[in-house]
Amino acid sequence: MTDQAYPFAGCVASTASSAFAGQSVALDSAWLLGALVIALVVAAVVLAGRRYLIERGGGTVDCGLRKPAGATPDQPASHRGRWRLGIAAYRLDELRWYSAFGLTIRPAHTFGRGQLSVVSRRRPDAAEAISLGPGRVIVQCRLAESDSTGPDLPEAAMVELALAESALTGLLAWLEAAPPGSQFGWAS
Repeated sequence: MTDQAYPFAGCVASTASSAFAGQSVALDSAWLLGALVIALVVAAVVLAGRRYLIERGGGTVDCGLRKPAGATPDQPASHRGRWRLGIAAYRLDELRWYSAFGLTIRPAHTFGRGQLSVVSRRRPDAAEAISLGPGRVIVQCRLAESDSTGPDLPEAAMVELALAESALTGLLAWLEAAPPGSQFGWAS
């Protein structure tokens, strides 16, 4: 038999192969979507587990951190650096700040109790309220000599912390409740 006897034989084969190719693309897309969903679930579980490990010691609050590099108080808030969301953990003589989306359980910044002092407080402006969420109070803190650690924190630096009103009360109480002699290194 010749090809002239079956003129549409090639069309049937090409239609079948294009239908198979369409199913293959749909199947590949389904696998890709499934892998993406699994990756998102794993990432959420890792972040939740990390947060659990950080919070199991107690004394933690949600806290935004901004390091205003070379900023002056008369500059608009939007020109003072970007806010980083995180968790602050109170320990005996230090405040540890962890990034909300980090992978390690080591603090990104550590501030000594004796060297951290609150300079001022204010309400966030409209742009800050969008990134920080409602009900936050921003406190500007001065860090005294070499008791703060973390990248890009020079001596006598200023940082801003964004806390809920109740968390600010806790921060102020923690700062004032230092054991006697702790500023001299006598308390243990």
